[in-house]
Amino acid sequence: MTSDAAPAEAAPIIFDGWRSISISLYMSLVGYSVMVTVPVLSTALVTMLGFTEEQVGRVWGADLGGLSLGAIIAAVLVTRINRRHLVLAGVVVSISANVLCIFFVEYEQVLWIRVAAGIGSGIFTSVAVVTLGGTTKPVRAFNMLLFAFSFSAALQLHILPQLSMNGIYLSFIGTTTICALFLRWLPTRALNSEELVRQKQSEEKVEDWHVPRAIPVVCLTAICFTYINIGGYFTYIELAALADGVAKDWIGPVLTWSSMFALVGCGIAMLCSRFGLFKPLFVSLLTMSAIVILLSGGITDINVLVSLFSFTAMWTFVDVYQSAMMAHMDRRGSLIGLIPSVQGFGQFVGPNIAASVLGAGMGYSVMFVISGSMPLVAMLLYTGVFIYMRRRPSVSVMPREASTE
Repeated sequence: MTSDAAPAEAAPIIFDGWRSISISLYMSLVGYSVMVTVPVLSTALVTMLGFTEEQVGRVWGADLGGLSLGAIIAAVLVTRINRRHLVLAGVVVSISANVLCIFFVEYEQVLWIRVAAGIGSGIFTSVAVVTLGGTTKPVRAFNMLLFAFSFSAALQLHILPQLSMNGIYLSFIGTTTICALFLRWLPTRALNSEELVRQKQSEEKVEDWHVPRAIPVVCLTAICFTYINIGGYFTYIELAALADGVAKDWIGPVLTWSSMFALVGCGIAMLCSRFGLFKPLFVSLLTMSAIVILLSGGITDINVLVSLFSFTAMWTFVDVYQSAMMAHMDRRGSLIGLIPSVQGFGQFVGPNIAASVLGAGMGYSVMFVISGSMPLVAMLLYTGVFIYMRRRPSVSVMPREASTE
């Protein structure tokens, strides 16, 4: 009996395998492509297709709104059906929509096609995030994701401006197709009860993260507000800089190199893990708010450099802690699968709020103030979660990397 039980207990968790992590990382990078390259995509629509500043906010907001909807679809189905089938469906929808964008170039047409493209991306991105959240060490998994983002975003921000609009769509098609080629690396289902018990036994325990369902819902709402800020800021930062007289030859390289500061955010996140989740998260949200509001007084070569570099670092820093918190609250993945949804919804709302501000003639200064206030709302929500966690009776413990201290 003993000899039979030992191997079972030692059996590896499939989500911790390098194949599962690798394909999940890649699918996440592909699914979030629009999110991390939206400044150059916005400029491309203005310069190549003649869209207005307001229209580009609507178009890429629609894409990320579609991502939100696709992630909701995946979150509902991810624990019920074969995950590979879900990913394949998302890949087909995404590729089909990007093909249509090559042939249809009018604003109304592009707007609705990008919704479909976003839905496809949202489906396979949600599955990827759920898979990363199912690892034994989700903080490490999400740190790896954001570490990879720094290189992926830099590469895309460098290459995409050199392509035609059709070339951009073809790049989306090519990278999405690769997702389908490695589907066999993806786990087909969630962890079962026995595997969940074995996973918990392998974790170093320090705190209990079993919470009422309302708590992760509050955290998802906070993530949404964080991404309303990111959506408004990142969609218009290049256009706002150009409008204030910053040279394109300056802002382009700054955008590209700023993506490398995601590495700084990941490094700081690793160093701050000893302080738990909440304290670093509060500081980073305050910093992110200040970084955006800084530009309301006007954009210069220097402050846009400081703002972009700092913003990218804080973006990845915040994401590590928000994602890890959700992962420890929801080990099966039904709620963590909604992270891409609320991120996409936030980046749908953010550009549309910004577009409405610009359409009303209030200018970029007001836009940056409104956008920069959103992380403060997120911080208030996390403060409520923190107070709940501190006041409730402690039952047991969970991983040291997720301590709330």
